[in-house]
Amino acid sequence: MKLRIGLVGLGDVWQTRHAPALRTMSDRFEVHAVCDQVAHRAEQVAAEFNADAVDGYRTLAMREDIDAVLLLSPQWYGALPILAACESGKAVYCAAGLDLEFEESQLVKTRVVESGIAFMAEFPRRHSPATVRLKELIATRLGAPRLVFCHQRSAAQNSSHCLPVRPPDHFSAQHLVELVDWCCYVIDRQPTLVTGLMHRTGCNAADDDYQMMSLDFSEVVHPGSGPVAQISCGRYIPPDWQEAITYRPLAYMQVSCENGIAFVDLPATLVWFDEAGRHVESLDSERPIGEQMLTQFYRAVTSLVRLTSDLEDAYRALYIVREARRSHQEGRRIAL
Repeated sequence: MKLRIGLVGLGDVWQTRHAPALRTMSDRFEVHAVCDQVAHRAEQVAAEFNADAVDGYRTLAMREDIDAVLLLSPQWYGALPILAACESGKAVYCAAGLDLEFEESQLVKTRVVESGIAFMAEFPRRHSPATVRLKELIATRLGAPRLVFCHQRSAAQNSSHCLPVRPPDHFSAQHLVELVDWCCYVIDRQPTLVTGLMHRTGCNAADDDYQMMSLDFSEVVHPGSGPVAQISCGRYIPPDWQEAITYRPLAYMQVSCENGIAFVDLPATLVWFDEAGRHVESLDSERPIGEQMLTQFYRAVTSLVRLTSDLEDAYRALYIVREARRSHQEGRRIAL
């Protein structure tokens, strides 16, 4: 059975992740329509996949020859394509929904549940070979995580935009949501307390250049007794300072466990230490991450069992990021 799909937005990883996966999995997916705010780009991709370039996401979602919508870039649409898919009863693969504001995510969650459609949020860090191997080591050699450190460093946003974009709601929301989910996935539980801190160079949310949070996974009555994760995102380096951006990058994730410590560099490098010394692993995956995630989506759509874990996890991560901002504003730790 082939799923007839429509593409909404062609994101930054279209050429490296989604396009190769769709070509390889042509026995399971068939692109019928493409919508992008750059009409010429939509026409090019549509021609490549022998599909139609359409003017709007609503037109795409309402087509009878579409079974599922792949939202690959938020652009200016926000949650609107997801809501349109819910109205039309179309499944949704959401690679951009993590950029939603919390209020939008509440509406999306309600509509998805009410419509009964299959919904999958894209969490590539979970499926990377390094993360899979880390989970194996936690279960067999390293033991339970005690401390987790994640840092995302990127270039500052260019002040000039030639295309319409959504109004900024704190620059690092999407990165933070993905990192929060990654930490919860590795630790395998949900945090109970959050402390947030933000740095702003001006008066507007667009001027945020650093945000961090500390997640406590202890019981509420015994704070600090369980695992703790520290997450931070920064965009304090000018975009044209490429050498500075790549200078001495930190490990994507550092995990201190009961019996050792691990350093994760996505997608496939893992260095870990125990009593025997240092172990370096360069990992290969049988299939690229894009194919793995689309395979899960295909199963979710064609299965009789409706999966909602991704929706709950995405919503929960957005909620934690929002509470971290509230923690900064109120100057106190927030119970989740």
